[in-house]
Amino acid sequence: MAAGVLATFVPHARRRRQRRDEAWAAARSAIEAATIRRDACATAVPEADDLLARAEAIAAEGGGADSAEHAGRDARRAGRLWREAVGE
Repeated sequence: MAAGVLATFVPHARRRRQRRDEAWAAARSAIEAATIRRDACATAVPEADDLLARAEAIAAEGGGADSAEHAGRDARRAGRLWREAVGE
């Protein structure tokens, strides 16, 4: 019975860990890209600043894949706002 539980649990745990790691890699990439866009933008965009700050706070707290996806969404939205501000 224990072997059956392990045979089910181990692959599930591995997939969950992989999903979390991939989500955090994407979130960190989005935060980095948004930071670069912020630095390249001469115009102040308060909403984008707030979104990036929230994404960075979520990243600092860590968490699972859902937290990473939320941080990534916020960072990508901030990057879009800065792109719009410079006319891209």
